[in-house]
Amino acid sequence: MTGVNGIGPRLDRLATADNLQKAGRQFEAVFTGMMLKSMRQAKLAEPLFDSKAVDTFREMQDARLAETMAEHQPMGIGKAMTEFLARGRSTLQADVNPPASDPPA
Repeated sequence: MTGVNGIGPRLDRLATADNLQKAGRQFEAVFTGMMLKSMRQAKLAEPLFDSKAVDTFREMQDARLAETMAEHQPMGIGKAMTEFLARGRSTLQADVNPPASDPPA
């Protein structure tokens, strides 16, 4: 079932801690990659060798570096996101499965 915007609730992806950990690592890698890209755009000097091939190679190198950093030396933003999603998971599950109330007397 999808919502008004066409995006379904997909609570099954939040079902396990392993999925949350994986999402946290991926978020950390994306965030780190964006940070590296911004740093590269703030050129402090003209490069000696500048070409489209060198730019493409740097982008691939930065993407791999971001993944490695997220896996081995995380900044902590992925962990914060994982904890946030874990709290949201318990709230969403409580909303989907409200506790049974006692019948009126």
